[in-house]
Amino acid sequence: MMSANIKFNRRNFFHLAVMTFAATELSMIAAAKTVSQPMNQKASGEIKKVVELMSFGRVKQINAGVLNVGYVEVGPADGKPVILLHGWPYDIYSFADSAPLLASKGYHVIIPYLRGYGSTRFLSDETLRNGQQSAFATDIISLMDALKIQQAIIAGFDWGARTACIMSALWPERCKALVSVSGYLIGNQELGKIPLSPKSELQWWYQFYFATERGAIGYDKNRDEFAKLIWQIASPTWKFDDTTFERSAASLKNPDHVAIVIHNYRWRLGLVEGEPKYNDLEKQLAKAPLITIPTITLEGDANGAPHPEPSTYTKKFTGKYSHQLLKGIGHNLPQEAPQAFVEAIIEVDGY
Repeated sequence: MMSANIKFNRRNFFHLAVMTFAATELSMIAAAKTVSQPMNQKASGEIKKVVELMSFGRVKQINAGVLNVGYVEVGPADGKPVILLHGWPYDIYSFADSAPLLASKGYHVIIPYLRGYGSTRFLSDETLRNGQQSAFATDIISLMDALKIQQAIIAGFDWGARTACIMSALWPERCKALVSVSGYLIGNQELGKIPLSPKSELQWWYQFYFATERGAIGYDKNRDEFAKLIWQIASPTWKFDDTTFERSAASLKNPDHVAIVIHNYRWRLGLVEGEPKYNDLEKQLAKAPLITIPTITLEGDANGAPHPEPSTYTKKFTGKYSHQLLKGIGHNLPQEAPQAFVEAIIEVDGY
């Protein structure tokens, strides 16, 4: 069973930080009207400190593969590495509460912006803005190489869980253990061609919307409204506030975001091609490879997003394995239930 001794107030810290930031910013703006330029610089520095307090701190950048990756680090540099991977339309702040908990337990936590999010950028304008599944996994392996991390615990949800599963299946030597929200999410284009039940197809409405040019233009024009709607549908019991949403929505302003999202969902349906360099990886993934490393899968019983039933993927995990169902929790499980997410990581580390 998971440890029950981790206690954390999810909201108080960030509520206090936001209020402090707002008050500080207002006072600095007022002061800026009457003071000299050196004081303005000092004011900017103070605001920056408060912003860093209410967030993870400084976002670092590193060249890795085809990307310059934006990422944050939390916890001791010599701790066990844990890489946390976000989904769509979310970002690194899905782990705003769980990362400090892991750091307090001695873990070295790395949280990257996926391609198309936040400060992550392509190194070349010529690179295809590719959203196929193996590209994301390759990105994170390249990030580990750049950071000189030989092996890490990998955990994530949504696109991040798919990426974590692919890494665990294709590069098990790089993954000490896996925590995957919503289980085994490796897919392929042939599966994407198979019709589902009308009820299931309805859950994928946005995928069909994105298959059209109207959808691509509409998503670009209404990124925030679209993301908020997905958050509400996917997590109907999660009462997030505007500050929480806006903090993550800022990451969707990445110049490559829309292209990556549209390509991702069109690729799943076989409407666009990927890149030839990923063909061999996709052939391996099309065989639905087993995951042999220690794994815990998590699911919330209030998950309103499309997701497989645990009974369909249990046999895909051949190492030590367990599944946890959380009551009243939706799709963004790490942010809705950070304590349970952290406990799963600590537990699977002990497998």
